[in-house]
Amino acid sequence: FPDSAAEFAKTLTAAGCCHEDLALIEGICSLQGFYNLVRVGVPFPHDRLGSFVGYKTDHDPAERATSAGPRTSKFMSECLQREIERHGVAIHDKQEAAAVLTSGAGDARRAVGVATVDHDGAVTAFMAENVVLAGGGPGMLYETSVYPPGQVGLHGLALRAGLAGENLTESQFGLASTKFRWNVSGTYMQVIPRIFSTDADGGDERELLTGFFPSMRSMASNIFLKGYQWPFDPQRIEGHQSSLIDVLVFNETQQGRRVFMDFRTNPIAGGDMAAFDLADLEPAAADYLAAAGADQATPIERLAHMNQPAIDIYAEHDIDLRAEPLEIAVCAQHQNGGLAVDKWWESTVPHAFVIGEMAGTHGVKRPGGSALNAGQAGAMRAASYIVNAYGYDVHGETVDADAVAQLGELVGRLDGFTSAGDRLEPLTVVRQIQARMTRCGGHLRNADAAGEALVEAVALCGRIAEVGLKVDNARDLPQAIQAEHLALTSAAILKAVVELLATGGGSRGSYLVTCDDGQEIHPDIIDRRTGKPLRMKPENEQLRQSILRVTYSAEATDLFTCETIAPRKAPTDRQAFEPAWKDFRDGVIFND
Repeated sequence: FPDSAAEFAKTLTAAGCCHEDLALIEGICSLQGFYNLVRVGVPFPHDRLGSFVGYKTDHDPAERATSAGPRTSKFMSECLQREIERHGVAIHDKQEAAAVLTSGAGDARRAVGVATVDHDGAVTAFMAENVVLAGGGPGMLYETSVYPPGQVGLHGLALRAGLAGENLTESQFGLASTKFRWNVSGTYMQVIPRIFSTDADGGDERELLTGFFPSMRSMASNIFLKGYQWPFDPQRIEGHQSSLIDVLVFNETQQGRRVFMDFRTNPIAGGDMAAFDLADLEPAAADYLAAAGADQATPIERLAHMNQPAIDIYAEHDIDLRAEPLEIAVCAQHQNGGLAVDKWWESTVPHAFVIGEMAGTHGVKRPGGSALNAGQAGAMRAASYIVNAYGYDVHGETVDADAVAQLGELVGRLDGFTSAGDRLEPLTVVRQIQARMTRCGGHLRNADAAGEALVEAVALCGRIAEVGLKVDNARDLPQAIQAEHLALTSAAILKAVVELLATGGGSRGSYLVTCDDGQEIHPDIIDRRTGKPLRMKPENEQLRQSILRVTYSAEATDLFTCETIAPRKAPTDRQAFEPAWKDFRDGVIFND
């Protein structure tokens, strides 16, 4: 097989693929993406250009997701960077965003720029007619996270600047490896590996699932289903469904034990269970594996047959799935809420746009594959509105007086960080936030615990404002800025969690709400707060008709105020093509 996309293009040309064919391929997924699709065995015959091969993921009932293998997002970002470079757009790297600069107050407030700090401590103000925030999710909020290390997000500075948050209660959690942060979704689960636990030192090995499933057929089939039912879902627990596995893994790790997937061994039976048998699976699992030709004797052999790159990517990070088990935990993976935006992805502060995962557009339970599409759609709509409604030339050469004041306040605060005194250690602050959020704002939530956590989070923000953060030299300022913004972000999310639970919110999306009088999960799964069997509060479906919005207020008791707004209705009017096309040409569509 060709060693590169360029060599692959030569092979296609030699086989009769003309220049127009290659251009068409580029229009669909890029030549590099096409090369990777074929390399991992996805059928893409010449006479079917324009169609796609899909698969199920993240609870999506339809096969609508597609992929170029484990590095799909990397390929996409590389393509986007090449496009940026092609247009000659300047990239100012190694800058820590420290503040969104605004002008005016109340309804007259608007964004006018961004202040950054570099690794030498220099503060730079980038003045702009429009600001687009695309900083991803706040992955560093949690102890167990599959986000890349250092993924902080920009939520804290955006909230402080007045941008409102929406659906901040909604995130997505699921099983992932911890030594190398990677989701163990898809084929990793579909090959049905063994899952076991040990004590903290790796001893006292136990089968994790056998005591909680009625049969090997049920247990093995639900391990398989975890592949495309990967996100934790409280609605898939009852009746020994796949998300029971997440509860068991989290429960085990909270007791100080470690959980592993072992691809060298099939699931091991316990009690009266029959031995593992590929021929004795539920139809969804049996039919899929048969169609894939995955009848090999062990999980690692099935994984190699179905998805060799899934093995390779761990090998690149010094983990040999053929020789060692893979440690896993329930991890934060995606924030489905975020900053409030309108249909043009403009925030509640004019001239400040939010796109990608930062925008609160993904919904309580986003279907698989939709996040990348939403990022692209939001970026296109934001760009269209900026060009057609606002323009992009900065007016005037002087910096707005309000922005000057904000810069002065920022510089004074940062100078204080480097001064002598009994200040808070940034790393200690982050660890406190992570422990609190994993315990009270993760995929298991309780109203009392969330209330206690909110009090602690608000107190931490107050302490940071009072004594500051300890920075030994200017190069450490970015870490302090991140800790400060993560503290405010955690307070906002916990405020939203407390408010939603106070209005009767129950288990939905990717989190389970515990209570004393709810539905029992399993008699042997114990709630650590009560010492009794864990009970789940069902979803309050009436709350699907409202959106919880939170806005920063330094005067508020909990630093944030909350209000409930109605979701925007999907348009039902249909316009004839000619007048619709005229409205587009004339820019009428940007007037409302």
